[in-house]
Amino acid sequence: MTFPLSGVRSFPNLWKCSPYFGLSPGHSYFFLTDYCGVRNQQRWFSLKRMSPQSTKATNVPIAKARYLRKGEEGSNKQMSFDSPHLFAAGAAKRRSQMNPQSKDHVLSPVKNSSIQLPEKPLDSKEWDKLKEDFQGKANFENWISSQMARCHSPINVAKSLLAWVAAKNNGIVGYNLLVRYLYLCVFHKQTSEVIDVYEIMRARYKRLESGGYSLLIRGLMHSDRWREAVMLLEDIKKVMTPSVKNYNDCIQGALLHQDVNTAWNLYQELLGHDLIPMLETLKAFFDFGKDIKDDHYSKKLLDILLYLRNNQLYPGESFAHSIKTWFESVPGKQWKGQFTTIQKSGQCSCCGKTIESIHLSPEEYEFLKGRIIRDVIDGGDQYKKTTPQELKRFENFVKSCPPFDIVIDGLNVAKMFPKARESQVLLDVVSQLAKQNLQLLVLGRKHMLTQRFRWRKDEMEKVQKQASCFFADDISEDDPFLLYATLNSGNHCKFITKDLMRDHKACLLDIKTQRLFFKWQQGHQLAIINRFPGSKITFQHILTYDTVVQTTGDSWHIPYDEDLVERYSYEVPTKWLCLHQKT
Repeated sequence: MTFPLSGVRSFPNLWKCSPYFGLSPGHSYFFLTDYCGVRNQQRWFSLKRMSPQSTKATNVPIAKARYLRKGEEGSNKQMSFDSPHLFAAGAAKRRSQMNPQSKDHVLSPVKNSSIQLPEKPLDSKEWDKLKEDFQGKANFENWISSQMARCHSPINVAKSLLAWVAAKNNGIVGYNLLVRYLYLCVFHKQTSEVIDVYEIMRARYKRLESGGYSLLIRGLMHSDRWREAVMLLEDIKKVMTPSVKNYNDCIQGALLHQDVNTAWNLYQELLGHDLIPMLETLKAFFDFGKDIKDDHYSKKLLDILLYLRNNQLYPGESFAHSIKTWFESVPGKQWKGQFTTIQKSGQCSCCGKTIESIHLSPEEYEFLKGRIIRDVIDGGDQYKKTTPQELKRFENFVKSCPPFDIVIDGLNVAKMFPKARESQVLLDVVSQLAKQNLQLLVLGRKHMLTQRFRWRKDEMEKVQKQASCFFADDISEDDPFLLYATLNSGNHCKFITKDLMRDHKACLLDIKTQRLFFKWQQGHQLAIINRFPGSKITFQHILTYDTVVQTTGDSWHIPYDEDLVERYSYEVPTKWLCLHQKT
């Protein structure tokens, strides 16, 4: 039996054998688990096209994301007021560019790189010839269909592959090839083709694996059969919790077809599973809300903003525009939105209102202090690198000293400038801070006291005269000591290290404590920008305000991610949407 090239609508003719109610075994669905994030997939093969094709650079431009550091060189100021803070979005990316650790990884040559993906449908003889040229150990049909999916080949080319396979196998196309064809149909938004494949799968298979369900749900959401996507979601729930992407697709399908109640019900169900909704899901509710004049719907949108606050989530730039548009569309409220920044004083550059402080309340501070001592210091893994006796010796040492103003990770600070002598760097930092009559604690290792090229004994003696010092065993971990001393000294105490403490944050067992730790860290961690011989060391400023969604009733301030800025999970946005009611 030959496979008709006119379209998939003849697919049912392929299934004249007895239906198989099960899954084809041993298949790898490489593109199913993350089909929504194809642009981030790594190319495993280097494939040549039969016709020339222009390519675009895949790296996102970051020129607009860079901050200008004015007057840093030769500056005698202790604080730099023109540089971003340590946790500003894009700061880690800039640091990595200034201090490259390694060259870009180059993929090794791949076998079969001479195999060219066709850009037009092939007939049977042409597919036979292409298979003859294939020299890999893998199954040719699986390999070529895999690469076509990765490279998003045209639908008609994929059809010709399936026709060739069907002609050789008595009209049978295996599940693996069929689901890859489905992926291409979904990617190219060929809804009618998706429906045809759906009919075939529904007739042939009693149930699918999660990737197949996900593709069908996404493909059906744009059609008038979108409710069947919700039915597929119910099928998934019989064996597992649907993914966030599954819920997102069903919610967007419901909103697309004006079924608001189904969309909100699915949203509440998603939250009930303790899943974090995709930001595009939340954006869809705001986009839909522009056409609804309903106080109940408006309240639900404000609840979404509070959800962003409570979970420290940040909308993207497009989502922020949707929020702004919705607020300004609310009749009779006279909301006005502007995109802005927050001054270092914590005041909004647009409306002048003061943003919430970064500092913890006394109750929050005591709660965090107790949790860190319990989960990180007493319950962490520090005993793998130190002893209970040494930790006890340190606790007694801290109790015998007055509260510190700044705790310094001595070894970490000393290694911040590799070309400089380590003991000299540490001495420069301590000497500058000691002139301000600050109570200092330097944490170090015992080897720092031994005379050697990078550690001069006379310089270390000067350090010890200007600061309290505790030198642990060389195998000990510094961070638990630093956290204990800083927290035990009180909420005023700052600490200096370039370590971002992500491992210790992970030791905290609940989300609330992790967020409190990050908030405390942003308001207490000092970072050194530069050091020039004969001049003062420059520190980055510490945030004074909390980067979370917040409201005063007649105003909202919403931090958002810029499209061109790569923000790491331990960074916070620097751009804000200011919404206020006109008076």
